[in-house]
Amino acid sequence: MKKKFATLSNKYTLLAVICYLLTTVLQAQNSSPFNIALEPMNIDQLGGIQSYAVGQSNGKWLIVGGRLDGLHRRQPWAAFDIDSHNTQFIVVDPVVQQKWTAPLTTLPTNLQEQLSSTNMEFYQSGDYLYCVGGYGYSATIGDHTTYPYLTAIKVSDVINAIIANTDFANYVRQIEDSNFQVTGGKLKKINDVYHLLGGQKFIGRYNPMGPDHGSGFVQEYTNAVRRFTLSDNGTTITINHLPAFVDAENLHRRDYNAEPQILPNGEEGITMFSGVFQPTIDLPYLNAVTLDSDTYTVEPDFQQYYNHYHCATLPLYSAANNEMHTVFFGGIAQYYDGLGVLVQDNNVPFVKTIARVTRNVNGMLAEYKLPIEMPALLGAGSELILNPDISHYNNDVVNLDQVLTAHSTLVGYIFGGISSTASNIFWSNDGTQSSTNSQIFKVYLTQGDALSIHDLNEQGIGTLKMVVYPNPNDGEVVVKYYLKNTKDVKLSLVDLNGKVLEKTMLKRQQIGTNLHLLKIPDLNKGDTYLLTIETPYEKATQKIILQR
Repeated sequence: MKKKFATLSNKYTLLAVICYLLTTVLQAQNSSPFNIALEPMNIDQLGGIQSYAVGQSNGKWLIVGGRLDGLHRRQPWAAFDIDSHNTQFIVVDPVVQQKWTAPLTTLPTNLQEQLSSTNMEFYQSGDYLYCVGGYGYSATIGDHTTYPYLTAIKVSDVINAIIANTDFANYVRQIEDSNFQVTGGKLKKINDVYHLLGGQKFIGRYNPMGPDHGSGFVQEYTNAVRRFTLSDNGTTITINHLPAFVDAENLHRRDYNAEPQILPNGEEGITMFSGVFQPTIDLPYLNAVTLDSDTYTVEPDFQQYYNHYHCATLPLYSAANNEMHTVFFGGIAQYYDGLGVLVQDNNVPFVKTIARVTRNVNGMLAEYKLPIEMPALLGAGSELILNPDISHYNNDVVNLDQVLTAHSTLVGYIFGGISSTASNIFWSNDGTQSSTNSQIFKVYLTQGDALSIHDLNEQGIGTLKMVVYPNPNDGEVVVKYYLKNTKDVKLSLVDLNGKVLEKTMLKRQQIGTNLHLLKIPDLNKGDTYLLTIETPYEKATQKIILQR
């Protein structure tokens, strides 16, 4: 027995050393590979918009679809109302700070309806902006629906026509295909192959009580990455569908961020970050999925705790260091930082967090919180529109080695999205608690320095995968964690002054997912506490909040 205990002890010590060295390397490596700065800018009478599609030509933006209100209301009669559809094309010149608009009324009805929808998937290839799916009210069928169309917009000609106040109908074409009946997914390319990633088909009026309440609705996640090639000669669009990746557990995602990547082998890829909702619980995914030209892989031993919902993003790659950075700006997340400790809020609030996920030369992912935040609860449903003059790769990943200098470089603009007056507004939302953001933020990149540290989220690279629910709670919570080996687990609860309120040793917990019910008696409503679970080689701490 002594010999066996010594062997296990040595094994735990080795694991502890490995975890310590891994954390030390990640902390030292790229603690501040670059700095981000935001500069607000306003254009007269621009107005706000969220969850839209965008293309650009000669530095001018063409904004398509999206919504003009804030967070959708929970009442079915008020959610996604037609008055807040964006029923016009919007052209913006951020340099001369001017805008132009044109109604969609000259287009056929099918085009009008799709191009005024929300959460379309979109991708610009050359001068063509391809818009797929989208959700909105269709007068044709007398109901809300997800549109089964792919529409091609010749960006330069449409922009020029709108500025000249001439007709643009000849520059917009549409095809129908049930594979494109998707909203809330992402459309990206790897080399010449398009990837329609995740999303859902939603038909009917939104109802937070579920599909069988009221008039009911249909909600079908694609659970897939649908791949295809597209040939477009300016007149005819030809689609060749390729075998899809289907995975009901890992690809069941919508309203998330999927960003182009340069992988450690130098090839193009895409990473699907977080997203909602998990199949068995109404909480975001914490893991990520990476695709290359042949397959997809669920990222091992990585959890993304910040920026779970669709928000403005910035992909940056350094060939010199073989490091891929993806920066996320605000939005909505299950977690946020509270004085250096993760705060878990299962109401999934609006946040100000700016964070990055970095893939190093070995393919490992790690998450870092930047020292700056969004100036308010902003970012959900916004887009970062790249400065076309900066150096970037074929898949629109910014060439960090070329862009990063001692002087500030304008890499792009953040526009639109939801501005919220409070973190959690959904159940009190009468339409006044949030709005669309009309302010533009110039995004500048400068070289990193010792005074601007990006904080490594150690739980993101840990193996415990700690989750607490419900949180906020009424004094009774379930602690969920994952173990790679059978071992004892120490659980402790302290208040913010460091006073120990609960300490428990859970003996011989099993390999895999473990659940422990923790009852917290006689604590003050509305207070915040620190809950820690610890193994012989790793520990994780999160804040929990008692409901008022």
